[in-house]
Amino acid sequence: MPSGIELHPTTCPICDPQRTSTELYPANFDFQHFSPAVFSARRLPDRIHYRMVKCDGCGLVRADPTADPQVITDLYSKSSFDYSEEVANLKRTYGRYLRKVDDYVESKGSLLEIGCGNGFFIEKALSMGYKTVKGIEPSMKAIEASNPSVRHNIICDVMRPGLFGAEEFDVICMFQLLDHISDPTTFLRECFKALKPGGVVLSINHNVKALSARLLGKVSPIVDIEHTFLFSKITIARLFEVHKFEVKRSGLVLNSYTIRYLVRLAPIARLLKQALLSVLVNAGLGRMRLFVPLGNLYLIAQKPATKNGFLLGGSQ
Repeated sequence: MPSGIELHPTTCPICDPQRTSTELYPANFDFQHFSPAVFSARRLPDRIHYRMVKCDGCGLVRADPTADPQVITDLYSKSSFDYSEEVANLKRTYGRYLRKVDDYVESKGSLLEIGCGNGFFIEKALSMGYKTVKGIEPSMKAIEASNPSVRHNIICDVMRPGLFGAEEFDVICMFQLLDHISDPTTFLRECFKALKPGGVVLSINHNVKALSARLLGKVSPIVDIEHTFLFSKITIARLFEVHKFEVKRSGLVLNSYTIRYLVRLAPIARLLKQALLSVLVNAGLGRMRLFVPLGNLYLIAQKPATKNGFLLGGSQ
């Protein structure tokens, strides 16, 4: 066992901490898997995961037990950035859903992206008219791969208490991030504090109720040691509501992906997958782009506006 790694029990962040849960899949990892390579974004799926359980109260799927959050943060800080070929498609997808936020914010003032990678979405948000855009990213290699024009906008850190002042942002974005968060309660509390009254969160993450996830079960690429929580449309809405947000809109995501990336996600043997990827690259077919509902969902949630210093809706 690598030094310093211990497993700790988790509880449902929606229900009472004493709420029981039912095991879905037993753990299948060993401690050598706690490496920067395994905790790098968009690696080849390797079907390694924690013990996964489902809350008997709300149905939220989570890992239990999990490694200490600081161990995971350290691994992410050393992780690689190896999805540059998908950046253009991700820009299109995330930009499409940022436009939906326009219906809920008064102005395009300040935006924060948590888990911003190499900052490609910072560039996108600036091009869409946001005046001040910041990003948080723990991976030093991802920041090194950023465009120098936005590198100064990125903080090498994780969202934590004291990182930002109160009521600093109009919009907070998180893309494929919430599944990775060890403590959603503290995380959403800090997001709530950092948002201005009437500010909005845009989240895109995996959908555990998607047809692909239900058909593939434990071999789905979303059942992964990086994912401590897996949400459905119902459970992610309940999580935000429990933490004082008003859910304004949610739905399925239409993703833009290359054929090569879709093959990377397919639950097939690694050697066969590598052979197919080689053929696609050599034939030039791998760069062809498809629009597919790949099993993600989006949510737009708002911090209540204030009147005379009090949050509307009864929360102070």
